[in-house]
Amino acid sequence: MHVSHLALYNFRSYTLVDVPLGPGVTAFVGRNGQGKTNLVEAIDYLSRLSSHRVSSDAPLIRAGAPQAVVRAAVVKDGRTAVLEVELNPGRANKARINKSPLPRVRDLVGLVRTVVFSPEDLTLVKGDPGDRRRFLDDLLVLRAPRLAGTLSDLDRILKQRATLLKTAGHARRGSSSQDAALSTLDVWDAHLARAGAELLAERIALVELLRPYVGAAYATVARGATREDADIAYRSSFELPDSVLASPHAPDRGDLTEALLAELGRRRNDELDRGVCLVGPHRDDLLLSLGLSHTGSSDAAGTRLPVKGYASHGESWSFALALRLAAYDLLRADGDDPILILDDVFAELDSERRAQLAALVADAEQVLVTAAVPEDVPAVLAGVRYLVGGGEVTRGPD
Repeated sequence: MHVSHLALYNFRSYTLVDVPLGPGVTAFVGRNGQGKTNLVEAIDYLSRLSSHRVSSDAPLIRAGAPQAVVRAAVVKDGRTAVLEVELNPGRANKARINKSPLPRVRDLVGLVRTVVFSPEDLTLVKGDPGDRRRFLDDLLVLRAPRLAGTLSDLDRILKQRATLLKTAGHARRGSSSQDAALSTLDVWDAHLARAGAELLAERIALVELLRPYVGAAYATVARGATREDADIAYRSSFELPDSVLASPHAPDRGDLTEALLAELGRRRNDELDRGVCLVGPHRDDLLLSLGLSHTGSSDAAGTRLPVKGYASHGESWSFALALRLAAYDLLRADGDDPILILDDVFAELDSERRAQLAALVADAEQVLVTAAVPEDVPAVLAGVRYLVGGGEVTRGPD
């Protein structure tokens, strides 16, 4: 799979830009602030319908423009399809394939798959649990696009349930009747348990699939590391059923639903007091750990410590790279090479990690690189080069 053409209209800094692309490596080189990241961000947006840089669509639309359009020709197995998304501020976005409208914008998700490496990746290790949950959910949706609907439903359920908790909590503190709110809350508890169990089962199974890939990737990018040094584990907001712990590759959704309902009942008073949802996949985390041989500790061998708070800066970067490489390898094992986007990442790495990452991704079907200066692009990634500046994208010397 690769993108053979990219056209942007009123996207970020571009009024209009049209760029031919192809398999292999393409590098966009230009000073910071000239729009090189905007180009690869647009391709990634087509993949997930979200940006790796911002949490909403508003910044993606050029100031003062009524809408923005991202259009890309995608080649898979020798066949070309033109994917298009129209971003409309204040209104529903629209999506098309070969000019034919799609019933739902999210039907576009997963038709082109990307893995992005960027300076922001360090937040996967040092950031909040939400960053790691998003990493898992993005990967889930790329592998099974139907889960975009599950995530959307869960978000709606959590918002509705939070409103009910506030209403019932105020009624209880004011000594007024809360029966109606609590009865309705029971209904939304059932919705949350069902949708939450679906997402939980998928996340738990995904983590088990990813674990060996993360270990192998860390051993590759961290000097002297082994496959056993890096590990990941799923941490739920409640105690998981024994059946799930015994079979994490295929968690039982029924058992998870029952466990979620039981925990919601147990924590209801706490939730009413605080007016927030305390139980569910939105409270979970992906735990990252390293063996002591890679944290400098002299404690007993075999003990593991969390990466956050214990790992050095270099080890944290190695773990962040390992997570992205693991995602790439897992998607590749599904049968299609995802498009690799290396967004200003080489400037953040030391020479050794820069060379290791470049060597690992050089044989990908399509690699898109952004860099401030040509020297930031490793020689092994020599390919087509575009110069970005002054609102224009021009072919440069290869």
